[in-house]
Amino acid sequence: MLLIMALGIFQIPPAHGQFGDILKGLKKALGVGGDLSEGKIIEGLREALQIGTRNAVEKVSQVGGYYENPKIKIPLPSAIQKVEKLLRAGGVGTQLDAFEMSMNRAAERAAPEAKDIFWDALKQMNFSDVRKILQGRDNEATLYFKEKTYDRLSEIFKPIAHNAMSEVGVTRKYQELDAKVRSMPFVGNLTFDLDEYVTDGALEGLFFMVAEEEKRIRHDPEARVTDVLKEVFGSQ
Repeated sequence: MLLIMALGIFQIPPAHGQFGDILKGLKKALGVGGDLSEGKIIEGLREALQIGTRNAVEKVSQVGGYYENPKIKIPLPSAIQKVEKLLRAGGVGTQLDAFEMSMNRAAERAAPEAKDIFWDALKQMNFSDVRKILQGRDNEATLYFKEKTYDRLSEIFKPIAHNAMSEVGVTRKYQELDAKVRSMPFVGNLTFDLDEYVTDGALEGLFFMVAEEEKRIRHDPEARVTDVLKEVFGSQ
């Protein structure tokens, strides 16, 4: 057990520490005379970010995780929004609502796959990455995850979202809407990549929630510390 509290780095109550204090302590440890080894600093930050990414993924993966959160809800594509009033006037408002909900349900189905990919990125984290995250902006860890995982997540999410959309009826609803639009004079047709649209919306919402969790890790005094963090950062 490291008793770095005695060295004046920071203090954590034994039953429930604070993530904000952890990051402050880590920042001090990065300076001259810090008592923690590079390995311990990396281990501590990884633990904190594992908690943050797990929380973000769990929140968006539950039913309504996207659809009921106005900050990350996937809206109707712009191609549909342009003719939305016309479509609703034509009596397909219920279909529009069902289509929007089913896109978000597909995103919720795909989201659980992100946790392992985030944690793989944490395994690759080196001391230079840790220093940048600890000394950077409130979303520095989120930017790290986005750089390291976005392409891989997109590759994995797209087929999952595609299959989920088939299961929850997105594709069928889209085809029905497209048929309605084609039947209306002077409107044309709906031209966009549905798989890509839902995948991009799912990932943007996911990274928004990761950023929210990162802010909480840095600032929320009520955030709890795990046993591993207590061991790494000291207790009394």
